[in-house]
Amino acid sequence: MKNETLACIKKQDIKYLQAGQISKFIFPVGRKEAHKDHVPHLIVRVFIISIDQKENIHYLIQKRGKNKREFPGYFTDSASGHVLYEEHLDLKGIKENAFRELEEEFGIKRNELKALKFHKINAEENHETLEVAYIFIGLSKNNIELNPDPEEVDVKGSKFYSESELKNILNNKKNVDYSREMWEKLLDMDYEGLFEEKTESISSNKEDGDIALFIGRFQPLHHGHIYVINRILENHKKVKIGIGSSQLHHEKNNPFTSEERKQFFKAAFKKRDVPNKKYKLYNIPDIFNSERWVEHVSSIVGYFQIVYSNSDWVRGLFKEEGYELAKKHLIFKNKFEGNHIRELIAKGKKEYRNLVPNEVIQLMKKFDGLERIKKLHQEGDQNE
Repeated sequence: MKNETLACIKKQDIKYLQAGQISKFIFPVGRKEAHKDHVPHLIVRVFIISIDQKENIHYLIQKRGKNKREFPGYFTDSASGHVLYEEHLDLKGIKENAFRELEEEFGIKRNELKALKFHKINAEENHETLEVAYIFIGLSKNNIELNPDPEEVDVKGSKFYSESELKNILNNKKNVDYSREMWEKLLDMDYEGLFEEKTESISSNKEDGDIALFIGRFQPLHHGHIYVINRILENHKKVKIGIGSSQLHHEKNNPFTSEERKQFFKAAFKKRDVPNKKYKLYNIPDIFNSERWVEHVSSIVGYFQIVYSNSDWVRGLFKEEGYELAKKHLIFKNKFEGNHIRELIAKGKKEYRNLVPNEVIQLMKKFDGLERIKKLHQEGDQNE
């Protein structure tokens, strides 16, 4: 087996993955070295179901090959494997690893899936090595042809099973514990709406679309954010703005305090004559628990009807809880991105002035924020 380069992470940084912060904390280590030195690393676990015309659910279960070093002959998930390192790895990139494993182990192409959704993160102990599993649930088309890899799986035992057959496997056969827990959860899951993409166009003008939620870190507030907020206020009576990672400040990736970020918004709204009644600002501290995060946000901001975010992480978590999502906004691509703006400032490049409202720039200067960003980047580069 080739020595792949794995996406690894320090044990103390795993909590940041629960807040969707991936690329900032991972680093590359060869597969052999990672296992030999017990370096925590990322993996994917995929659980595939299909629903036939009679609405019967079938579960794609893999039986591990008898020659596998770990858990030979055990029943497990549909597919699993390591997440390969890439510099700007995000949830979308991790999902690509899930697609790869499905094709390698079962020959399933992505166009044979109706949907593949992120579900949760689970830390697993494997021979004294922590593996951080990104769990995906997928819905396949009916009657797809499976081509299980005999080098990886028991070909005869790896297939779609009925509900009763799955229960028999869980009760009477050898199972990998982490996968058993997930299959048991899937047996009780209500699939109605799970794979439906519930979105609302930004140009829609529903009468009941009164309150929208917009979440970000706003480090700093830039013209891309302002564009989205303008669109929100065209379609909704009020916007609730959640300032994410509100407890973090004076860091390379989080230079400004929550109070400073609030002042950015107040100055921008004052400049644009937005009445105070049209918006409200909330601090959203990280809790490093993806399964409870939406509940955490809701407990802080209260009622809202639709979520605006370009983050696949945020969108996935809210979608799983049944919230309506507005469509993404391509204006965030490339230059309108906080990391890009901070890099420009750190390098002393004046192009950032075209990306950030002037009133925000003046506040950054007042807070000594420009020098702060430069200093934090220098310190961060020295520590990396």
